[in-house]
Amino acid sequence: MQKLLSYIRRGVDDYKMIEENDHITVGVSGGKDSLALLCGLARLRMFYPKPFKLSAVTLDMGFGMDFTPVSDLCKELEVEYVLKKTDIAEILFDIRKESNPCSLCAKMRRGALHDAALELGSHKVALGHHNDDALDTFMLSLVYEGRVNCFSPVTYLDRKDITLIRPMIYAPENFVIGFAKKYELPIVKNRCPEDKRTKREYAKNLIKQLEKENPGFKTRLFTAIEGSHAGNFGIFPE
Repeated sequence: MQKLLSYIRRGVDDYKMIEENDHITVGVSGGKDSLALLCGLARLRMFYPKPFKLSAVTLDMGFGMDFTPVSDLCKELEVEYVLKKTDIAEILFDIRKESNPCSLCAKMRRGALHDAALELGSHKVALGHHNDDALDTFMLSLVYEGRVNCFSPVTYLDRKDITLIRPMIYAPENFVIGFAKKYELPIVKNRCPEDKRTKREYAKNLIKQLEKENPGFKTRLFTAIEGSHAGNFGIFPE
């Protein structure tokens, strides 16, 4: 837990993610990343010098997944939990019959999550993206869009008055995997038929291959992304 806290604390402090009396809503999918973030922020809440309130929201996409273990974890952590039912799966696969549903799905999930946070009175949403997610996003943008771009550790959405934060920006995925196993996090298997078949999976495998052929590649790539952000190159957009 201490190592996870060090990653989260570094991200929170470096990018000034938490202000006093913030009400932070964690988007909890039931996967290892969001569950690890939830546990880390729940522990950080106990001693962080700027007090903050913590809630968690799970979107039920309509795939028949059981989120009872997530609800039980939230009770254990003393975190308010909301399971919001949606018809996203029905819209994507039954009504629209999307052949490439991922982009629309992401857009619909973001909207539903932001609305759920606002209903709780929260204007700050924490997402479980880790260091490898940032690298994958950069590679996706480069390969498929011809752009040098990545999500930002902190993003303000003025249309909804919501700030997105990614406290695990420094945590590598292999650490998160180990943490989830060690603490036996109640992972809920994703039943989406497109899971593990996306372009993101291709980008992830490409980066793994480059790391294998050039040890240290991932570290150097993230350093380049951070350095370009500091120089206002725009890889981490404001």
